[in-house]
Amino acid sequence: MAYQQGDTIVAIATPPGEGGVGILRLSGSQALAIATVLCGGAKVKALMPRHAHFRRFHARDSSVIDHGIALYFPAPHSYTGETVVELQGHGSPLALASLLTEAIALGARPARAGEFSERAFLNGRLDLAQAEAVADLIHARSDAQARAAAASLEGAFSQAVDGIHGQLLQLLALAEAGLDFSEEDLGDAHELAIADGLMRLEGQIAHLLKQAQQGAQLARGGRVVLAGRPNVGKSSLMNALARRASAIVTAIPGTTRDLLREEIVLDGLPVELIDTAGLRAATDAVEAEGIARARHILHSAQLILLVADASAGWQVEDEAILRDLPEGPRLILWNKLDLVSAPPLTPVGEQSIALSAQTGVGLDILRRSLMEALGMQGDSCPFSARRRHVEALEHCLQDIHAARDMHRLGGSPELVAQSLREAAVALASITGHIDVEDILGEIFSRFCIGK
Repeated sequence: MAYQQGDTIVAIATPPGEGGVGILRLSGSQALAIATVLCGGAKVKALMPRHAHFRRFHARDSSVIDHGIALYFPAPHSYTGETVVELQGHGSPLALASLLTEAIALGARPARAGEFSERAFLNGRLDLAQAEAVADLIHARSDAQARAAAASLEGAFSQAVDGIHGQLLQLLALAEAGLDFSEEDLGDAHELAIADGLMRLEGQIAHLLKQAQQGAQLARGGRVVLAGRPNVGKSSLMNALARRASAIVTAIPGTTRDLLREEIVLDGLPVELIDTAGLRAATDAVEAEGIARARHILHSAQLILLVADASAGWQVEDEAILRDLPEGPRLILWNKLDLVSAPPLTPVGEQSIALSAQTGVGLDILRRSLMEALGMQGDSCPFSARRRHVEALEHCLQDIHAARDMHRLGGSPELVAQSLREAAVALASITGHIDVEDILGEIFSRFCIGK
């Protein structure tokens, strides 16, 4: 995304559709001038910074489009760090579209997706992790997601990263001191300080990585797919986990013919639960299509629950389905525990849980197991994160491992310092304290227009 200095951008900052309030947002050097014309021009009292003004919003022919509140935020004390004006009228799509058209005619250009937050980053109002947290907060589907995103927006993740980054730079300076004074013997104390610093950093980064992994999992949610032969109770189990009758349950094999999706929340983690058609030789074209879709969706699952009938035991069909499952985490569920005194033996090398979708026995154990299998263990996530953050921390940790191994084995001080530099770059990429133009487009293009 190319940032064009001096452009004034405009966008509708409220969701599409009708509503009580609709907001048009302007940012840039001409934002106040354009808003002044829209609010009636020189004949109307000038907008005061950070005051709410009632105004009629006009077209270029002086006709009134709408009326509402005008808010003016002078640079640099605004969301973007530029001059920002918001016109808050009624949530009429037609009125908002007319205001947008007038603003463009007066010299603004339509904002790209995420461009307001991009400018906030480029103008130092947000770092990169905070800017991404804005999108996470907008898209939050649970209280836990919203709290974690808000914590990142407040800087919890960035502060942790910056704290470690500062220590890393200090250690790099210490390592480079050995290069600058290579002709002098700095003594054992110098080498011990480097060794202690590397060990301390290794532990801190590993801890932050674990938190970021959970934060990233929380931000994106989970996907769990139910698989198995017909009439083992997949739909009943889905209804029990969803706590409502979202799937039709009958004694007729092949009742479920398409993918049924339900979102449940497990300790704040939104999980997409997908019920599939029973896997068998189809009896008609409709069931065959459902089975084909079931096999396809299995490859996108973070966890597969293979449901088996405890009252029937492990069948040849169950074994065939197990062999055909894609690689990845899976769990065998012995359903219909209420019909037997004890569950059958689980195939060697597989993990299982015995439960009854009918009575609810074992469902709490299943919910806890789902959380563990999806990587959500221990305390609640202190912040939201992204997959790129996890990868950056993984690279950073690998570089610290390499530096520590080289230092312990008496390797070249230059290579130790180089590994520390690479670790610092990986860490700084999280907050954007390095040249990150190559990733800006990918990040901000996923935002809403107007944010």
